Amino acid sequence: MKKVAEKVRVRIAPSPTGYMHIGLARTALFNYLFAKRHGGVFVLRIEDTDVERSTKEFDADILDALSWLGMVWDEGPMKDGSLKGEYGPYRQSERTDMYEKYIRQLLDESKAYRCFCTKEELEAQRAYFSSQGLPPKYAGTCASLSTDETAERVAKGVPSVIRFRTPAKTVKFHDLIRGDVSFDTGLFGDMVIAKDERTPLYNFAVVVDDALMHISHIIRGEDHLSNTPKQILMYETLGFSVPVYAHIPLILGVDRSKLSKRHGAQAVTEYRREGYLPEAIVNFMALLGWNPGTEQELFSLDELCHIFDIERVSPSGAAFSVQKLEWFNAQYLKRLSVTELAQRCEPYLIVAGLVPAHGADMAFLENVIALERERIKKMSDIVELADFFFRSPSYNPELLIWK
Repeated sequence: MKKVAEKVRVRIAPSPTGYMHIGLARTALFNYLFAKRHGGVFVLRIEDTDVERSTKEFDADILDALSWLGMVWDEGPMKDGSLKGEYGPYRQSERTDMYEKYIRQLLDESKAYRCFCTKEELEAQRAYFSSQGLPPKYAGTCASLSTDETAERVAKGVPSVIRFRTPAKTVKFHDLIRGDVSFDTGLFGDMVIAKDERTPLYNFAVVVDDALMHISHIIRGEDHLSNTPKQILMYETLGFSVPVYAHIPLILGVDRSKLSKRHGAQAVTEYRREGYLPEAIVNFMALLGWNPGTEQELFSLDELCHIFDIERVSPSGAAFSVQKLEWFNAQYLKRLSVTELAQRCEPYLIVAGLVPAHGADMAFLENVIALERERIKKMSDIVELADFFFRSPSYNPELLIWK
């Protein structure tokens, strides 16, 4: 493993527009492990600028899921409503003034400009470029508008967006997982970075946030790879240091297609509800795309923190197998004592109506658990496996009478 010279600061920056799914949790885990491996800082930032879809419920779920999995963040919004860290606020909705400052800087320096093109005009441009076999980028229609022309249109209330003036060059960077990568900026042209001075879009907001929070390494899914050259350009233009990137492979189904619920993938909350242990999920996720270099399969979170090496992450997609997850969970369930497993299984039996709400006969339940524990893959399995132990047999007494 190569030495990481600078102070490591990584982040996980989820949007509270849904429950935390297994892919996001795996990305969080790799960031967490990298930070702990190098004595760094793990930051949680909430990207909640999608006002229509962001909810407090999803926000709370993110914090609950990370806490349950054992990934305690060093900086960010805490579960009690407080903030921890010196680079907050840690929710994008509270950082508008910071975005406005840098958007105005780009406008003042003519490194960004207002674009007044209508949707119809933009669609016509895209159609033309596509018909010529060219990348469907912006034609630069508004790039040469004078200051007076721009001011006149703004005064008239003509709708506009703000575009970054993309320099023509090849952007090169070294990815810790994929090696040397390069992009021709001519493929995407002048990109929209904000709807207005106080409403930035993703590629701009994330650069400002990561720079001001001193993020040193950005570890994220490969679906963000095409965003990286755009963000590097803005880092350079704004005079910020460019972080080190590592794009991890996406999680795929066993059929190598995009992971979905039909492959058994669920939100972390669902796995918790079904009776998976956090230790098992962490262990399972760690091996999705990462190879420890040994035959060992069972690792505690603490062990992973000491041996994780980002350069041992494969650039190829990792296959999700619910059967493998069940196997991991079964291994960890077997490590529990009969008494502890019985206590954890009891709530599932109560909900199913197999034992009274005030609790089970624990001596009897422990005997049941001792008989069935080898077959339990997740704690909710106990309902089906032990059903007949708790229900009176249903039969016709007349069948027992000899005639």
